[in-house]
Amino acid sequence: MAGMATHVITGAGSGIGAAVARRLHARGDELVLHARDAGRAKELAAEYPGARTLVGDLADPDKLSWAFSHQSLPDRVDTLLHIAGVVDLGPVGELTPKTWRHQLNVNLIAPAELTRHFLPQLRLSGGHVLFVNSGAGLRASADWSAYAASKHGLKALADSLRHEEHAHGVRVTSVYPGRTASPMQAKVHQQEGKQYDPARWIDPESVATTILMAIDLPGDAEVNDLTVRPGR
Repeated sequence: MAGMATHVITGAGSGIGAAVARRLHARGDELVLHARDAGRAKELAAEYPGARTLVGDLADPDKLSWAFSHQSLPDRVDTLLHIAGVVDLGPVGELTPKTWRHQLNVNLIAPAELTRHFLPQLRLSGGHVLFVNSGAGLRASADWSAYAASKHGLKALADSLRHEEHAHGVRVTSVYPGRTASPMQAKVHQQEGKQYDPARWIDPESVATTILMAIDLPGDAEVNDLTVRPGR
């Protein structure tokens, strides 16, 4: 991607999102960092000098449109990077509709709604939408039904969007990382009752490298699906 690109990023506060934001910020690109509330936006703005913020709660996708109407959205968007996500494990026999809805809202419906908002800018720039999915977007294990359903849905969203937007020159990529050393992974281990050893899993920097590779490819090529597994 030549020149100064503008990236809208969700999940820049930790893990893979933070690694991607750091790399793009270091090379001088324009960042628009999504935050769930004004306090978080302030923290992100302090961490990434010059970055803009966009406030809206992904857990309540119905209100995103209203929230954005009270803020100035960037005129130019080159990439929309969906990296935020939540996970709550449990067997189907115990998961409540509230737990299902929370994961579907944050992991699937909010990305669809954000994409809808930024499609006009992405079409203008011949931009790129990248979804950080999960190994759970390709297969579902015991206790992972709600999270895996949200990520299987995210794959469907990406695949449909790719077909719809190809003619507009918008590229669409899904990245499926295996277990990555992040706060989310620490929570998963806690829920699984297992000891967490970050050294066993993928460093978020390695996933960030694959994401940058996908968005930096020249316009004659598009990475559709990219699976990243632990190398150890």
